[in-house]
Amino acid sequence: MIFLSRMFSFVLYIFSDLVYCFIVAGKDFEGDKEFYSNEEWQERVEKWKVRQEKKGLLNKEEEKEQVEDDDYLLAEARQPLWRKVPIASSLINPYRIVIVMRLVILAFFFRFRILTPAYDAYPLWLISVICEIWFAMSWILDQFPKWFPITRETYLDRLSIRFEREGEPNQLCPVDVFVSTVDPLKEPPIITANTVLSILSVDYPVEKVCCYVSDDGASMLLFDSLAETAEFARRWVPFCKKYKIEPRAPEFYFSEKIDYLKDKVQPTFVKERRAMKREYEEFKVKINALVAKAQKKPEDGWVMQDGTPWPGNNTRDHPGMIQVYLGSAGALDVEGKELPRLVYISREKRPGYPHHKKAGAMNALVRVSAVLTNAPFMLNLDCDHYINNSKALREAMCFLMDPQLGKKLCYVQFPQRFDGIDRHDRYANRNTVFFDINMKGLDGIQGPVYVGTGTVFNRQALYGYDPPVSEKRPKMTCDCWPSWCCFCCGGSRKSKSKKKSGAGSGLLGALYNNKKKKMMGKNYVRKGSGSMFDLEEIEEGLEGYEELEKSSLMSQKNFEKRFGQSPVFIASTLMENGGLPEGTNSQALVKEAIHVISCGYEEKTDWGKEIGWIYGSVTEDILTGFKMHCRGWKSVYCMPKRAAFKGSAPINLSDRLHQVLRWALGSVEICLSRHCPLWYGYGGKLKYLERLAYTNTIVYPFTSIPLLAYCTIPAVCLLTGKFIIPTLTNLASVWFMALFISIILTGVLELRWSGVTIEDWWRNEQFWVIGGVSAHLFAVFQGLLKVLAGVDTNFTVTAKAADDTEFGELYMFKWTTLLIPPTTLIILNIVGVVAGVSDAINNGYGSWGPLFGKLFFAFWVIVHLYPFLKGLMGKQNRTPTIVVLWSILLASIFSLIWVRIDPFLPKQTGPILKQCGVEC
Repeated sequence: MIFLSRMFSFVLYIFSDLVYCFIVAGKDFEGDKEFYSNEEWQERVEKWKVRQEKKGLLNKEEEKEQVEDDDYLLAEARQPLWRKVPIASSLINPYRIVIVMRLVILAFFFRFRILTPAYDAYPLWLISVICEIWFAMSWILDQFPKWFPITRETYLDRLSIRFEREGEPNQLCPVDVFVSTVDPLKEPPIITANTVLSILSVDYPVEKVCCYVSDDGASMLLFDSLAETAEFARRWVPFCKKYKIEPRAPEFYFSEKIDYLKDKVQPTFVKERRAMKREYEEFKVKINALVAKAQKKPEDGWVMQDGTPWPGNNTRDHPGMIQVYLGSAGALDVEGKELPRLVYISREKRPGYPHHKKAGAMNALVRVSAVLTNAPFMLNLDCDHYINNSKALREAMCFLMDPQLGKKLCYVQFPQRFDGIDRHDRYANRNTVFFDINMKGLDGIQGPVYVGTGTVFNRQALYGYDPPVSEKRPKMTCDCWPSWCCFCCGGSRKSKSKKKSGAGSGLLGALYNNKKKKMMGKNYVRKGSGSMFDLEEIEEGLEGYEELEKSSLMSQKNFEKRFGQSPVFIASTLMENGGLPEGTNSQALVKEAIHVISCGYEEKTDWGKEIGWIYGSVTEDILTGFKMHCRGWKSVYCMPKRAAFKGSAPINLSDRLHQVLRWALGSVEICLSRHCPLWYGYGGKLKYLERLAYTNTIVYPFTSIPLLAYCTIPAVCLLTGKFIIPTLTNLASVWFMALFISIILTGVLELRWSGVTIEDWWRNEQFWVIGGVSAHLFAVFQGLLKVLAGVDTNFTVTAKAADDTEFGELYMFKWTTLLIPPTTLIILNIVGVVAGVSDAINNGYGSWGPLFGKLFFAFWVIVHLYPFLKGLMGKQNRTPTIVVLWSILLASIFSLIWVRIDPFLPKQTGPILKQCGVEC
């Protein structure tokens, strides 16, 4: 027996060694590397090489370099795809200290302001104190979400090593790109074409990119423009990839004033570039001809090339339309290579159905893409935001494909950068302070807010699911204690047996072993990507299952109530990794895609409520991101060295104010709805600092009321000779000086850790006042009328022709009601300064001291409104008469009323005695 046991041990040892060698030879040995550190792995590889040399299976001299290279690549692939770069403590700690000091100083400052009222100007003092308290609360809401600012850097080479190995299929995840348009006459087709061309030529596997263009205006102009764009892409895409040019939007590439020969050593580059530029000019001529043709609509409507009427002749009553331009058989570039798919979509519209503007269009894109391609990630862009960095999708994948962080991310947000803005950025169009300071701060908490464009989404997060919960490590168990003992490693053998018995095979075990996710407060069982089924056939064959199994299957039927009556779309929601089932019929998928963009598809579903882009606000982006963060999802802010996307912004005064009005109106709508961050989602997983940030995004328009009052007070003080601050003591002067110094230090230190220039910071401060006393003020009243009274008011803009020069639009003036309040404030404060100085001259030297404080606040208002005054004058320094008349009229009425009812003059109850003359 002993001999047999030894022989058995020896045979087992030989067999195990052979199996070990076989695994190594088959390269399965690489998978074990995940369980070892770099030093342990290196030691293990060395032992293996020594063993192989002894057996004569490895030539040390010939294979040494190859093994070292493979080992280096494998070790590099195991490294993280990104890393968090915290702000240096020498920069951020002084900033935090000053914030705390400013809080303390504010407490003593308000103690002084409240306990020492100005009795001779009590109403003004009371109004000023209320305004200052509101400003302090607004500063807290804005400041504390910046407590943990961070930056992140990505490693694209590691992404390629891990997911793009030679000789293996490319493992990068597919991405569906959404481009939304409404009116091609207001959004020029050439701009949309450039955006589409930059998407089609992106540095990403072509079979994993699909571009969807949503035409919410059902315009034949855009339809024909995309056909021309698809044809030009056959030559443009291979040119971009051959010479690796940046950016890959031809309009902006050819307009760059740079040395295009730099780093381009190919002798044919100059010749091909010139030829490509000529072809692009011809392409522009074709697009411009289509635009000119679209200016005059025929009486019988548009007719397509085959003679059939254009289905979208009535933009408010037309069927759904889908056209695939590229990506099908035969749609290859001039070099015979495959191109990404390009799909035109116009959702169905009928009278009497709510369409929900951009949010409804985006939800239609989500459903269509799920049926046709079902990529696990989606990038949404405005039609005027092109891809400026061809590796932008790879930047996002460094986060979304991370094995740890990626499963918890709802989206990756990129900063918005803009072209065509003047160097001084008069109206703070770049929003540098928001994108380079506020968003970095939010990235250190739970993630940046969604800003409407330049965002790569996780499709599962848009479906209303909760993020996966991190599984806890199983407790250690052993057999050293009896089964009834609870002291041994926190577990017992009974639990083991229960787990084994519960993990049985069959339908019940398969259902409950799959990952469960919560959606809308209920548990829904989700199957993996391999489980595809038709929900209409679920009820068949239920008789053979037990009651619990039957209830589990029937719970799948609830998906129809959530996602709508489309088995194909619902089946796609159950595929966590995306993709389409094998053997699908493309014609049947297009038919189903037409169905999911029909008008009545969203009726009695959760679309716009818990799923997709959320309805109920003009700023659907803030609301959509807020709902995701409330469920516990995280977001990431990605700032590559080369800007990922660039767009255009309205640079003239009127358009800029109307843009800010729309944003502020959306915030007011959210504030007055059930989704207000002040009371919504407290049972969820929204972090408190993130809640402060969202609260700041919806209450900031209400700051316009105290800001308007505070900008009026200096003029009133100069006209009446009164002041909101009584005579200062030495201690009070210290608190005032300390407050001003802390405000300056906060700004300086913020600029220091963020890298924002002082000019950008100052422009942001100026436009905060300009927008606050105009667009934000109108947004508050318009929002209150809309939400409380149901009255929808609009402020229209009448355009005038602009000069055909660079930045000509900057000097374009458009009359709008928004211009009246800030113009009135400027006139009031200028009149107040003149009146105050005149009064000081008449009253002598002693009146100049009290005048300085009043002049300081008046000049503060005028300096902040200076860009507005400059824009009001225009290039020819001429202001429209209507603006001047309205402003002077309001200022005069206000001044006369104030003189008539001046509350600061002493009231006399007896007869008024007048001196009758010198000799009296």
